[in-house]
Amino acid sequence: MPAGPAIPRARIAVLRPLDVRAVRLGTAGALGAWQERNADATIPHCVAQLEASGVLDNFRRVVGESDAEYRGFVFADSDLYKVIEAVAWEIARSGTRRWDTWLDDVIGLVARVQDATGYVMTWIQGVRPEKRFAELEWTHEMYILGHMIQAAVALDRAAGRDDLLRIARRFADLIDSRFGPEGQKGVCGHPEIETALVELYRHTGERRYLTLAQRMIDLRGTGLLPVGRLGARYFQDHAPVREATTAVGHAVRQLYLNCGVTDLYLETGEPALMKAQLAQWVNAHKRKQYITGAFGSRHRDEAFGDDYELPSDRAYAETCASIADLHWSWRILLATGDARYADTIERELYNAIAASVDATGTRFFYSNPLQLRPDRYDEENAPRERAEWYACACCPPNVARLIAQLSSYTAALGDDELRICQYTDCDIELPQHVGDGVVHVRSTYPASGVVDITLNGRLAPGFRLALRVPRWSNGATSDDGRMPADADGFVRLQPGHAAPPVAGDQRPEPAGQADEQWRWRVEFDVKPRWTRAHPRVDAVRGCVALERGPVVYCVEQADLPPGVDLDDVAADPSVAPSERTGVRIPGSADAVPAPPVLEVAGELMEPENELYRAAADDVDPDADADAAGASHTDDAMAARRATRRLTVSAIPFGSWGNRTSGAMRVWLPAARYPLHDLDPGDVKPDTTD
Repeated sequence: MPAGPAIPRARIAVLRPLDVRAVRLGTAGALGAWQERNADATIPHCVAQLEASGVLDNFRRVVGESDAEYRGFVFADSDLYKVIEAVAWEIARSGTRRWDTWLDDVIGLVARVQDATGYVMTWIQGVRPEKRFAELEWTHEMYILGHMIQAAVALDRAAGRDDLLRIARRFADLIDSRFGPEGQKGVCGHPEIETALVELYRHTGERRYLTLAQRMIDLRGTGLLPVGRLGARYFQDHAPVREATTAVGHAVRQLYLNCGVTDLYLETGEPALMKAQLAQWVNAHKRKQYITGAFGSRHRDEAFGDDYELPSDRAYAETCASIADLHWSWRILLATGDARYADTIERELYNAIAASVDATGTRFFYSNPLQLRPDRYDEENAPRERAEWYACACCPPNVARLIAQLSSYTAALGDDELRICQYTDCDIELPQHVGDGVVHVRSTYPASGVVDITLNGRLAPGFRLALRVPRWSNGATSDDGRMPADADGFVRLQPGHAAPPVAGDQRPEPAGQADEQWRWRVEFDVKPRWTRAHPRVDAVRGCVALERGPVVYCVEQADLPPGVDLDDVAADPSVAPSERTGVRIPGSADAVPAPPVLEVAGELMEPENELYRAAADDVDPDADADAAGASHTDDAMAARRATRRLTVSAIPFGSWGNRTSGAMRVWLPAARYPLHDLDPGDVKPDTTD
């Protein structure tokens, strides 16, 4: 079986994952450089924080090896398992032996904590033993087991060591004996066990784990959980999964549950499961996803809001929610083969997830708002600046394990083709049944939209390459002209239709050239573009956002001249943004070309002193009657007069907050009176650079 985080057994999926070791991300690309930083900084930081935060002492105290008090939330054990999973995928990526002794120590510690029944959960064992399986809605016992299983499977697939897998199976067997078909009915308040049990079935071939996962999924939404003040929707216990067509409640719980439901479909092929999942995916992504790829508009219950409830400044936008959705979208991509799900993964990676970690790889956002006001104060899990760790530290190790496994999401196999799903500098080794050789992808994407692909070797008869055409790009172009995508969002390439070597290309030939070589150069349109939100997104009505390729941009207070408040800056979308080259983006890797700084035509609007005023004051006195009447319903910002032209610098959202903790915003008000309509006497000249 290939090594990877999700490897379906059944032949139901349209696409199948490659072995994570078959794809090597190069450090000349953004994703490969991110993996290097993850290996060099983020994983070591997470390992150190497990000690500093008390997670490991929580295990030691259960077996009398520490007299420290329990620290952290009841689910703190899961932090250890996520870090182990990150280490496992880093072993698969690089073959490192750096963590061998550490793995011996921590897995040995977990083994000593496991009791005779197979149970392992330090808060229950060391603090409240009477709560064992007594409050499934809150104790997270099965959630913790889910992360243990994922770590154990990853470690066995990546390094061939099964010591944690044996521990995980004993715990899973205990859950099966108690909550399986012959046991009591029970579901965990925080989904995660479902997707993990399906993967345990895939890895071991033991069908009882799949049966247990299906039982828990079937029981969800039947009212088993005493939901209390937060309500059934918070726990996704309001409707059976086959009837749950809208994304509701705690965002991470919903999205982890969806991973399990889609995994179950990939093994059983039950149409009702996929029908509900596809409907819910549309609801989540067409009505509840931020432009940055984030989810969760409410702080109180870390939850999805109503349709189109997407405030920028109050966005909760938890890092774990974007990561969970990436896992879910990958599974639906496998199930359907539709490129739109890879588009979503791309948006999440380069924006919400990229912003969650700083340039050093050691400080993190838990919450990722799209606007930070100048006087914003720190809140629980939502500080103004990234933090080294959190009391609820689910996000940092989640980032570490995701980035370590990025190779898994780069390409996939169809029945007769290799599909490239994400663009980055990489080498893809062809599986034996696909052909013989290596596909080399060379690109500085997303800084550039140019992607060079070289096939060194032979494809098996009937096989071809397929490339995702992002929806934000107006198709793809090659030396032969425009390349429109097929209905599934991919364009097909076949040897014999390759472009000749690019003139003036002085790069060396890829190593290991086989007896055939085919080259393609494709280009996607990464020209900057203005974007507006659906009119029902009241929070940003009358505003515009700036995008370039898959990258969302923002403006920081740090880039404005002294005395200019970001809240008083408007953008003129009638003027095309320009690219400013030769400027290093804060937070970008030195050796990797970054998307450029964009220069935006802006206006400094005169300050307002009144919180509210008569709407009639907004009417342009020179407008005719029809225009005056329309001004009251115009989606643009209130009629504030421009006092000065500005050239505003915008940087990728994923890089914000690496200089100061000052104000930031993604959505800028669109100027009501464009500059070209203003009397020159009303506008002061721009004196900024």
